[in-house]
Amino acid sequence: MTDRLESLFNNFSVNARVFHSGRLCGINSLDEDEGCGQLHLVKKGRIEIHNQGQEKLLVTEPSLLLYPRPLARRFITDATEGAELVCANLYFEGGNSNPIHEALPAFVCLPLSVIDGAEAILDVLFEEAFETRCGRQVLINKLFDVGLIQILRHLMESAQVNGGMLAGLSHPKLRKSLVAMHEHPEKNWSLNSLAETAGMSRSVFANTFRECVGSTPGNYLQSWRVHLTKKALRSGRAVKLIIFDVGYSSEAALIRAFKSQCGMTPKEWLRSDQSTHGANKRQI
Repeated sequence: MTDRLESLFNNFSVNARVFHSGRLCGINSLDEDEGCGQLHLVKKGRIEIHNQGQEKLLVTEPSLLLYPRPLARRFITDATEGAELVCANLYFEGGNSNPIHEALPAFVCLPLSVIDGAEAILDVLFEEAFETRCGRQVLINKLFDVGLIQILRHLMESAQVNGGMLAGLSHPKLRKSLVAMHEHPEKNWSLNSLAETAGMSRSVFANTFRECVGSTPGNYLQSWRVHLTKKALRSGRAVKLIIFDVGYSSEAALIRAFKSQCGMTPKEWLRSDQSTHGANKRQI
């Protein structure tokens, strides 16, 4: 079966950087940290979680807390016993324009026991996090990277995503067309060829895609091509050198699609993106 996640991670990376490992006691508030998400692994303890705009949640078993986007929150634990956590910042390549970042829900809470295949990875991660060994930080960061892949796999296989790319990748037939677009954006895809790839009739494919993913196949393909264009622009490639890689016949056609998607030309977007990232770096 075609790997649903490979083309995503090959094109858009996600990196983890641990910022805390140990006991957390009392009341701890986390502000919106601009520019990154966070992943918390609860090893032991009881935590009352207050996410901004959501009902409180009580965690009483080893669990995973994923915040793909900045979200103000407060963790309340016993003032003496506390809870043991390992926490990492998540950096999505391309920031808000990373399709993995866009596809994830605002908050995910999963007991570690329900994530198939994660036990061995988490055992090593916790062991390293609470010990002092050479190479510890690098190893923990890599283990968090692996853990994120397992989270995405779990969300798709357990059908816990409603709408968007991950919902489409969870569908037994639509996933084939999505992976085809991801792996070969340069092809001249039509509704007929995408339906054929999915093994569905044209009308059933179009309706199912719209209901499941939340957009038409054509709009989704354009969005994916624009994501790839942004990545190429960031790497310093000129628009005229990107055209055929992302499936357009001319520079004008790519610019039209880009402007339709983003409300600005590639040159205007790149200038804005560089300005934003430059400001973030100065703050850091």
